Amino acid sequence: MSEGWTADEMMTVAAARQLRDGTACFVGIGLPSTAANLARATHAPNLVLVYESGCLGAKPDRLPLSIGDGVLADTADAVVSVPEVFNYWLQPGRIGIGFLGAAQLDRYGNINTTVIGKNYRDPTVRLPGAGGAPEIAASCGEVIVVVRQNLRTFTDRVDFVTSAGYGSGPGHRERLGLHGRGPRVVITDLGVLEPDPDTCELTLTCLHPGVTVDRVRAATGWELAVAERLTRSPQPTEQELTVLRALESTKEGVLH
Repeated sequence: MSEGWTADEMMTVAAARQLRDGTACFVGIGLPSTAANLARATHAPNLVLVYESGCLGAKPDRLPLSIGDGVLADTADAVVSVPEVFNYWLQPGRIGIGFLGAAQLDRYGNINTTVIGKNYRDPTVRLPGAGGAPEIAASCGEVIVVVRQNLRTFTDRVDFVTSAGYGSGPGHRERLGLHGRGPRVVITDLGVLEPDPDTCELTLTCLHPGVTVDRVRAATGWELAVAERLTRSPQPTEQELTVLRALESTKEGVLH
């Protein structure tokens, strides 16, 4: 806890601030959903939330527990089939932002949510899997990743590429024929990373309050590049914290 807020709250607020009003956003459950709903309840009331279950323009009054939570369908502008949301809305490039989490993330923004361990058939841990994340990473106009930063997650090379970032570097997405720009920004509980325009390697561009460069480097599994002009995230406002905590409390109420 620092200045009355937690590192997770700072991360969620910083992620929410990345979302522009009026944009269509394909939202993953968990941290991305929390940040997207915070944005819609504060500075981006016209943010269009799209969930993998086919809910377009969902306006939940609490955090959904899953993509199948009834509150999404009840509050959506429209509910379409899963094939339609992918074939008609996502893959043709009609959704501006994809908002994803990760179990592992590497220096080029590739995401693993499939297995931990080098042997796919006999992994150390089998994760929930891809869901719609590969298509989101491939076809959204740009991708925002929100994830807690530590050595287990920020690895030099992911054990399995579930969702493509910049592959092995410049030109990789183009060679694969991927239409979206890829990861524009990675928001963590320590700061903000953005791809270098020349190398595509994730570079630390912003620190959250109270965090040092050494601390971020210690939580990164590769030699982290740092921008020459490093900035600081503004602290969460009272409004942002109030809305965020109210959202979190509604989720806890459903679970209990």
